[in-house]
Amino acid sequence: MDTLTHDATSGRVRVGVGLALISAGSFGMSGALASGLMDAGWSAAAVVVVRVLLAGIVLLPFAIRQLDRRWELLRANASLVVAYGLIAVAGTQLAYFNAVANMQVGAALLIEYTAPIAVVGWLWVRHRQRPGAATVAGAVLGVVGLLLVLDVGAGMSASAVGVGWGLLAMLGAATYFVLSAHPTTLPATVLAAGGLLVGGVTLLIAGLVGIVPLQATTTTVVFESFETPWWAPVLTIGIVTAAIAYSTGIAATRLLGSRLAAFIALTEVLAALGFAWILLGEAPGLIQLLGGVLILAGVIAVRLGEPSEPVAIAVPLAAGQPVDRAD
Repeated sequence: MDTLTHDATSGRVRVGVGLALISAGSFGMSGALASGLMDAGWSAAAVVVVRVLLAGIVLLPFAIRQLDRRWELLRANASLVVAYGLIAVAGTQLAYFNAVANMQVGAALLIEYTAPIAVVGWLWVRHRQRPGAATVAGAVLGVVGLLLVLDVGAGMSASAVGVGWGLLAMLGAATYFVLSAHPTTLPATVLAAGGLLVGGVTLLIAGLVGIVPLQATTTTVVFESFETPWWAPVLTIGIVTAAIAYSTGIAATRLLGSRLAAFIALTEVLAALGFAWILLGEAPGLIQLLGGVLILAGVIAVRLGEPSEPVAIAVPLAAGQPVDRAD
């Protein structure tokens, strides 16, 4: 029985890590695609609004099928879906936009990507899950790796306002992992679709009232070695970097727990470097490659510091039976 339990846990972790890497890679593609669209005349806010709304629309049929007319399940988790859409999607994006308006992009990203440390702190304070030495070491390696990858020593500066918005973006990113791991019977696709639609509509309203600028064009989008009609990167950024990224990210977090999933998500920075190299011709330097190695080492350290068995949390099913899942 112990062997079967260990095999099941190991299989769960392998699937979770695979989904987390797919999610991070999908998210990482968004920067290079968005850069091409913005060079063609799109505003950053317009890219995000189209990306999020398109993703929600793409996932909606799958979400409806998974619900299978169990609308009471959606009503029971309405607050979770709204919180996910307003905080994890719309709130994080709006805070990040305002951060980069007041500071350099690299510095804003550095602050936002400290979200895994906030997740560790939340689990310690809220669930008494004190981080072990391996987790602390992994956090240190991850932060140092981010400093190198983002090249923060290259004359970066930040204002107090920018730092404030960056911290809000970081809290929004941390909330994404915490809410994704929230014990619920609501399917991952339903949570992703609902949250994306709520967040997309919120961002659209923010644009219409002038909080963020909305501007789009039909100009041909030019990348490093090819050109493409505007709709091709738009479809990719909506389907791959949002629909697939969010749905697999939620599923991965439910399998791995919010702490480990948050640290694996740091590999998104590495994916972003790779896609920027392929699509934009921005080759990473030696220091950035070293930072990538440190990030991966930090993720491995956090994985080694995770308990061998997942923390069991009872989640009520429709028929009333409890099921164990990882926090």
